[in-house]
Amino acid sequence: MIREYCVVTPARDEAANLPRLAESLAAQSVPPRGWTIVDNGSTDGTLTVAQALAAEHRWINVRSLPGSTVAERGAPIVRALHAAIAGLELSPPEVLVNVDADISMEPDYFERLLTRFDDDERLGIASGSAYELQDGVWGQRFVTGSTVWGASRAYRWECLQELLPLEERVAWDGVDEFKANSRGWRTIAFEDIPFRHHRREGERDGTAWRARANQGAAAYYLGYRSWYLVLRALWNARREPAALGMVWGFAASAARRAERSSDTAARAYLRRQQSPRNLRRRAFEASGRRQRVEVG
Repeated sequence: MIREYCVVTPARDEAANLPRLAESLAAQSVPPRGWTIVDNGSTDGTLTVAQALAAEHRWINVRSLPGSTVAERGAPIVRALHAAIAGLELSPPEVLVNVDADISMEPDYFERLLTRFDDDERLGIASGSAYELQDGVWGQRFVTGSTVWGASRAYRWECLQELLPLEERVAWDGVDEFKANSRGWRTIAFEDIPFRHHRREGERDGTAWRARANQGAAAYYLGYRSWYLVLRALWNARREPAALGMVWGFAASAARRAERSSDTAARAYLRRQQSPRNLRRRAFEASGRRQRVEVG
C-alpha cells in the first residue's frame, strides 16, 4: 500500500500563496514525507516566507536557484524539479508530486490520490480535478483523454525514472504524459478528487489571448493534428473568444517552422488519440461526462 510521497513546489513570487498551501499540506490525513520549496529568483519575499515555514515545520525544505530577470514559462519549473529529484535519489519516495503554490485541497486529497495508485499498478501520472473561481463561484474545469493537471501532478517514482530528464521548455508537462503513455503507463486526472486553483490557468501570461497563443505554440511542439487544434479552439471559444489565440499560436509556429518534439513514439501516441473516431469521446470528456462514456 502506497503511503509515502514527497511534494515539490517551484515558486517565483508566491509569498502570498505559500502559507495557504502549507496549511493544506499540514492538514492532510496522509501527510507528505517532505515538502521542498524551490525558489526561482523571487522578488516579493517568497524565499523569506518559505524559510519561515521551514522553521515551523521540520518536513519542509527550502532550496534557491538563480532566476532570470523576467518570469519564464516551463524551463524554471523543470530545473526546480530536477534539483528536488536529485536530492531524493538516495531515499526516493513512492510518489513525487509537483504542486503549484496557488492551489489548496481538502484534508483527504492525497489519501484518495494514493489509493488510486494502489488500485492500478500501471498508473504513472495522476492528478485530481481543478476548480476555479468563475463569477464568484467555484466551477470544475475538465480535461480530455489522458491529460493530467500540471498544478497537482503526481508521479509514480518508477514511471518518473523512465521520463527523466524532463524537457526544459514550455509543454514539458505534455511531453512527459505522452512519453509515459507510449511506454505503457496510464495517466489521468480524477474528476472526483477536487482541488482549488486560486489563480486561473495562464493568468501569468498577461492577456487571455497571449495565454491561448502560448497553448497553441505548445500544441505545435507536441505534434497536434492541425484540424484537431482548430476544433479544440472553436470548442473553447464558445465561452472564451480568446481561445482562438490557440490557432494563431499554432499557425505562427508552423510558419516559422518551429522546433517539434523529437520523441516520435510520444507524438505518434498523441496523434492516435486525436483520430476522428475519438472525437465524440473527447467532446463528452470536455463537457464533464467522462464517466458516462467509459461505462457505455
